[in-house]
Amino acid sequence: MDRVAPEPGPPGLMFGTYFLPRDLHPAAWWVWALGLATAASRTTNPWLLGLIIAVACLVVVARRGEAPWALAFRLYLVLAGFIVTMRVVFRVIFGGAEGSTIILRLPEIPLPAWAAGIRLFGAVSAESVLGGFYDGLRLATMVVCLGAANALANPKRLLKAMPAALYEVGTAVTVALSVFPQLAESVQRVRQARKLRGGTGKGVRALRGIVIPVLADALDRSLLLAASMDSRGYGRAGVATTRARAATGALMVVGLLGVCVGVYATLDGSTPRYLATPVLVAGLAVAVAGFRAAGRRVHRSRYRPDRWQLAEVVVAASGVAVAVVMFGTSRVDPTNLNPSLITLSWPLLSWPPLLGVLAGVVPALLAPPPVLATPEEVPA
Repeated sequence: MDRVAPEPGPPGLMFGTYFLPRDLHPAAWWVWALGLATAASRTTNPWLLGLIIAVACLVVVARRGEAPWALAFRLYLVLAGFIVTMRVVFRVIFGGAEGSTIILRLPEIPLPAWAAGIRLFGAVSAESVLGGFYDGLRLATMVVCLGAANALANPKRLLKAMPAALYEVGTAVTVALSVFPQLAESVQRVRQARKLRGGTGKGVRALRGIVIPVLADALDRSLLLAASMDSRGYGRAGVATTRARAATGALMVVGLLGVCVGVYATLDGSTPRYLATPVLVAGLAVAVAGFRAAGRRVHRSRYRPDRWQLAEVVVAASGVAVAVVMFGTSRVDPTNLNPSLITLSWPLLSWPPLLGVLAGVVPALLAPPPVLATPEEVPA
């Protein structure tokens, strides 16, 4: 049974309840984070990428709750640092002499003739190292943005908001996105248990005492999740003819292919423009038709569905604004967004992209604070 929406009150009362603690719709956080990630994909400027990471961290610190998935954001930061480090290391190991500014000379390992074109070590140039650092930082920024969405959005509510056609796929995606939060919660619980038992070991011995309980806890959680999903009838679908299923599958495949081509053409400025917006719009239309046809086969009830309010619109619009400003700037002044690796110089920073990225801070100021657990509700 759906929740009955309350009657709108006076304007002053509505403005006063805007900042009351509540959990936002998870899709709003994902739209905001995807806007930041899209903006990061359009630039290799380290100043802008670092600013996007700072914006994501600020919003997470200001608006994350005390749920288990909110504790996994630091793992995404560690993963981002690992990505940057490995990109630079790969440039050093596999041919880092693309450029004239040699900063390091390592002994080159000779390879057989069948491995022609591959170099191991040798001279390392500053241009190659900076190229690896820029590419790694861009990918790391996108990972941090997705980690911010995972830390702010409730994955269970996100699953509940999935369309009927994507419910089964959304279940798998939601479970996959919950892996990092569950691991973070398990590690925290095991560490607290070790402290209560007086465990003070460090190094490999302490790691062995943490890894095994964490894996056992993760296995127990997986079995409980599978049992609860099976008892609730997950995977149950309606009856449909073979022709209807084939038509629905064809619509969804064609629509998703059109969306993929349109998104790639939109993000890549070198592709023809007729492959961008027209193909994207046509793919979305076909995909929506396929989703509607597939949704008729899934019969499920939705209890108290989440609704979009003014705060959700503000949060989602801030992320979309960051992406739009970055797209517009990349067409007007692309040199500031992608520093040159031919002539080394400090990356430049102009006002339009800077102000556009700062628009992503809006949720930290205008989004309602999350509902925090009382001391009696915090798990031991």
